[in-house]
Amino acid sequence: MQYAISANLCEADPAQGIKLKTPKSHGIYTWSEQDIADYEAVHAVGMKARLALAMGLFTGQRRSDVLRMGRQHIHKSMLSVKQQKTGAELRIPVHPDLRTIIDATPGEHLTLLVTRTGKAYAGDNFSEQFRAWCKAARLPDKRSFHGLRKASCRRLAESGCSVNEIAAISGHATLREVQRYTQAVDQERLARSAMARQVNDPGTSSVKSR
Repeated sequence: MQYAISANLCEADPAQGIKLKTPKSHGIYTWSEQDIADYEAVHAVGMKARLALAMGLFTGQRRSDVLRMGRQHIHKSMLSVKQQKTGAELRIPVHPDLRTIIDATPGEHLTLLVTRTGKAYAGDNFSEQFRAWCKAARLPDKRSFHGLRKASCRRLAESGCSVNEIAAISGHATLREVQRYTQAVDQERLARSAMARQVNDPGTSSVKSR
């Protein structure tokens, strides 16, 4: 409408001053342990599809950074990453499971994830391929590669990692997103602890044993 006014196609902007509520959303779906198990049941260790899952899950990095990772970036069990989006430089310990999967996956190139012709994946092409792998595992449509980054943070939170520890791996520029995972895990842990205390306190029960 602003263009229309500047081009003398109309005299006033009828939408000026109108505010719309932004719809609430939980963002990109976070993979569950069942999703991961279903995917792994179809794509065995040694397959490129399994390597892609492991790299997203055990590094906690974005698609753009995972696609540039190569064997030259691993030295003494540490993975060096320079995030394309933020420019942050990270050194991440290589998870033993990821090391096993990398070693078991055939490859003649330095870059770990390449096309059948040995070329680097373009972002959209990789996403299309990853959707095909998810479809082969009969996973619902919401499962995306970025959801593995969120699942990685969730797993770290469930392991008791602090917000700063998780961010040291994921490279999040702000801690707000990471804090959501630790809060959710802490809430469940505290709720279980509270309920266990009540169950073990005989004075709180109104149901008497015979």
